[in-house]
Amino acid sequence: MNPISIIGAGIGGLTLGNILKQQNLDFTIYESAQEIKPVGAGIMMAVNAMQIFEKLDLKEKIENAGNKIHGIFITDEKLKTISTTNVLALEKKFNSCNVAIHRADLQNILAENLGFENIKLNHSLKTIEKKENYHLHFENGNEVESKIVFGADGIHSKVRNQILKNRTIRNSKQKCWRGLTDFYLPEQYFHHALEIWGKGKRFGFVKLSENKVYWYALINENNYRENIDLIETFSDFDPIVLQILEATKQENIILNDIIDLAPIPKWSAENLCLIGDAAHATTPNMGQGACQSIEDAYVLGKLLEKSRDFNFIFEEFQKIRMKKVDYIVNTSWKVGQISQWEKGNALRNFVMRLIPEKTSQKMIEKILQLEM
Repeated sequence: MNPISIIGAGIGGLTLGNILKQQNLDFTIYESAQEIKPVGAGIMMAVNAMQIFEKLDLKEKIENAGNKIHGIFITDEKLKTISTTNVLALEKKFNSCNVAIHRADLQNILAENLGFENIKLNHSLKTIEKKENYHLHFENGNEVESKIVFGADGIHSKVRNQILKNRTIRNSKQKCWRGLTDFYLPEQYFHHALEIWGKGKRFGFVKLSENKVYWYALINENNYRENIDLIETFSDFDPIVLQILEATKQENIILNDIIDLAPIPKWSAENLCLIGDAAHATTPNMGQGACQSIEDAYVLGKLLEKSRDFNFIFEEFQKIRMKKVDYIVNTSWKVGQISQWEKGNALRNFVMRLIPEKTSQKMIEKILQLEM
């Protein structure tokens, strides 16, 4: 029998594994994929996540594998600034900086550090049932009994759906393309991330490594059609956007709906707890989805330093984390709606430029401050 099983070897599940290893606890991670390989796209590890990686002695390794980002800008189609984040002040305060990195590179660093022997690949959860302990049935025919279970299996979590039965997934009615390409950005973008707001559409890009660029593009669902031409769609944006799109091979682009999870009342049952997207999936507009799963793992680790009563820990964990993640989920949803306006954009941009930097900074600090 397993003392602890983690379902899902995403960033949240792997970070939790590293935290449990630090606490000298035995665990096994079960992952549906057959290998941890370069699928998906880039990701930004914000200052809050990097503070936690420093405590795991992984900060330097992640910084070396990715690209430090010292500025985040929102602009209009012609790259006129709407809003900036004073990242240098935040770096000084928290002794960490944002890092843009390929998702698979980050997963490999986390997996290597906790030991691949603790990860069972090709284990897609089929059913979970509670008897005296939990019985996990996998699609490959294997069955495992486990005393404690963590559901780190994402927004469509089978752990959540079968045990807690809470699942109101909201669709923002936005389509999002994510891409990776070999492209040499001008020097002013080496350590800056850009998000460009147009009419009912957005485009963002950031450098991951020497010549690797991660980008994303969003449009409102009502403007979507099959085989849509992104170059034509973003033809009114600055030429750099079109150059990045032209440089990207079709096989390096993925398309998703932008969805989140409506806040759920309970993240745990007896000897079972959800973390990350399984508990509080958010839209990506604040760049905090994976970062919040990392914070989940960190808070659980801090609670484990004081107690080994898992059910007490799970109750405390939700009390500590719920206010912050609900704020992020709700704020991110609102940002996503405002950024995709099809009318009144000039007024929106004008008003946003009037917001004092101090106000924006205070909101960002609230997100980056760890709760324990």
